[in-house]
Amino acid sequence: MSEFILIGFSNFPQHLLPTFFLLYLLMYLFTLLGNLLIMATIWREHSLHTPMYLFLCALSISEILFTVAVTPRMLVDMLSVHCSISFVAYASQKFFSFTFGFTHSFLLMSMGYDHYVAICHPLRYNGLMRPGGCAHLVSWSWADGSVMGMMLTLIVFHLTFCGSNEIHHFACHVLALLKLACGNETSSVTMGVILVCVTALMGCLFHIILSYVFILAAILRITSAEGRHKAFSTCVSHLTIVIVHYGFASIIYLKPKGPHPMDSNTLMATTYTVFTPFLSPIIFSLRNKELKNAIKRNFHRKFSPLSS
Repeated sequence: MSEFILIGFSNFPQHLLPTFFLLYLLMYLFTLLGNLLIMATIWREHSLHTPMYLFLCALSISEILFTVAVTPRMLVDMLSVHCSISFVAYASQKFFSFTFGFTHSFLLMSMGYDHYVAICHPLRYNGLMRPGGCAHLVSWSWADGSVMGMMLTLIVFHLTFCGSNEIHHFACHVLALLKLACGNETSSVTMGVILVCVTALMGCLFHIILSYVFILAAILRITSAEGRHKAFSTCVSHLTIVIVHYGFASIIYLKPKGPHPMDSNTLMATTYTVFTPFLSPIIFSLRNKELKNAIKRNFHRKFSPLSS
């Protein structure tokens, strides 16, 4: 099979497509600009050259790459009459979406560990979270994400695809692709892919939850209300992103089977793909006081150089 036909948007109400196209385009542009702003601020502000912001910078890079790998093609397909994608292009897109998606989860887990050490072992923080060690955590997150992406892509595209080449979804949905596979091993491969994805993602979530169990216990032992508030405020942004990331994914992929309209499933999946990266720079820039003040200082220096 040399190409696939994407018909995820064909059953979608055509009069709504331009509206959603504009909305997704604006969120896509804001995602790029917001994450680039965070990266530039961390790069310029020496006070932000700490492990926490190293992880945040790496997270912004992964979100930019994931968005660039998936969203532009999706936007083009929304307004195209005939949406086709070659086998090689589809495999490449799946590799990048797998890689950056898993890297995002591994980085969130590393950030959870960073918060755990900062709050539960503050006196040992500088020793445990040395720059070299943090760089290794970031490198391992990217390496593990790449290995997962390559492994899952090879497994999925090693299958034989026969019969219809119409994918009833937009290009970034692997379960819709697996429905086109044929052969005796199809069902076992499908279960294997699901098991690997769920195990990796739930493993990350388990470690994050475990970190916050210890963090909460440490915060409750702090005697002053101001100290408890300060300790918890350092975790709010990260915890919010984790809830958004896993909460939306659960709604999309773990919802009960039922007579869901095709356009409803497509809308939910595309919204999840565009909306969650869009929220990340907003949450980190608004909920992180230190980062927010650094952004303000950079804007002040940039646009009011004579007043500084």
